[in-house]
Amino acid sequence: MKQVLLIDFGSTYTKVTAADLETREILGTAASYTTVETDINEGLEKALAKLFDKTGEIDFDARFACSSAAGGLKMISCGLVPELTAEAAKQASLGAGAKVMKVYSYQLTEGDREEIEALKPDIFLLTGGTDGGNKNNIIANAKMLAASKGDFPILLAGNRNAADECRRILEEAGKKVIVTENVMPRFNELNIGPAQSKIREIFLERIISAKGLSEASQLISGIMMPTPAAVLTAMELLSKGTESQSGWGDLIGVDVGGATTDVYSMSYGEPNGVNTVIKGLPEPYAKRTVEGDIGMRYSAQGIADAAGIPVIARLAGLSVEMTEKLLKQISEKTDTLPETEELAALDFALASQAVKIGMTRHAGTIEKVYTPIGETYLQEGKDLRNAEKVIITGGSLIHAERVKEIGANALYDVTQMQSLKPVKAEIIVDEKYILSAMGLLAQHAPDVALDIMKKELVTHGIAE
Repeated sequence: MKQVLLIDFGSTYTKVTAADLETREILGTAASYTTVETDINEGLEKALAKLFDKTGEIDFDARFACSSAAGGLKMISCGLVPELTAEAAKQASLGAGAKVMKVYSYQLTEGDREEIEALKPDIFLLTGGTDGGNKNNIIANAKMLAASKGDFPILLAGNRNAADECRRILEEAGKKVIVTENVMPRFNELNIGPAQSKIREIFLERIISAKGLSEASQLISGIMMPTPAAVLTAMELLSKGTESQSGWGDLIGVDVGGATTDVYSMSYGEPNGVNTVIKGLPEPYAKRTVEGDIGMRYSAQGIADAAGIPVIARLAGLSVEMTEKLLKQISEKTDTLPETEELAALDFALASQAVKIGMTRHAGTIEKVYTPIGETYLQEGKDLRNAEKVIITGGSLIHAERVKEIGANALYDVTQMQSLKPVKAEIIVDEKYILSAMGLLAQHAPDVALDIMKKELVTHGIAE
């Protein structure tokens, strides 16, 4: 295998990357609109035509693909306690590259069931109870799901002592059930790897045909994984390295899209202080969070709502009235490009706040409390203050002129003293949009993928 094609069927664009495994370099990249509503191969062929205009015809030895087309992998998860099994289920879903539409806790109601039917998830992750613990809750939820009208598969990853009964209830109702290990077998102990593997298997078996990718899969050597899972894989490889070469250590990734903002962290984020105690579940080394309300077009109003219109207007150097007018324009016409000074200024402000809000929500927090033995600190989430690299990607960031300023919004802010965001970091940009491609390549040639990322990701200086 020498020359490979790496494909990302995105919701808006189909992106292609040609790589040479012998020279360990990118031969070219290109993109075209994704044509999932008609034939997804049309968008792929147009992207390939653009690629070959740059590189000449290439006879690829292999083609690998990931996809977030038609909304990506949509999941709903359910657990017992919000801070424990429900949170574990959410982490398993996000780490597998899913878009989590809803997380339920405790017993599902008939209203919940109707909402689930309306949301039409691709997969439902049913968890609840530690092994040998509470069985009643997960069994009650299995009965409620058995009565639902949806034809989605149900991944059962809860109390192993209730698994057989839950399976019987669901299968007797004609549901497709997959059983795997408990996401939290013991109190405060995460075990999300098996569930994530099963989620990706279901994606391969079921979602490809549901998303109209069956014909495309015949043209591809290896299909496929959700695009966010590919990015997560690339980030983890870049962080940890391989047996033959070192990685970059703890790092952060921020991907600002049109509808959502994804944040990735590669770090255990353990407490730095001797008198600091962790609150809540332990954090996975490779963590992904998704902010579904903040994005550069479909969710531009969400950024404004979270940050405040006056903040957006001030950053853009525009009046509040002009800011509101332009926000309405780009929200209604989501393919609007920043072709005027005003729109470019607005995009700068929106991207800056998307990075800041997404990173603030992702990073851990610390709180001072007083106990009988003295002053103590409670840490919830990851301590990312020592992460020294922030990688940013997404169309709005890659093509931005003031990219270092935008990226700096991922760092610690004195106005948010409890936040455990990085204090000082190198701002690195995925200018060729290759992270998902390298995540795919990492499955087959990790050393090559790591080499390419180290060469192609562009440093824009240190921010603090």
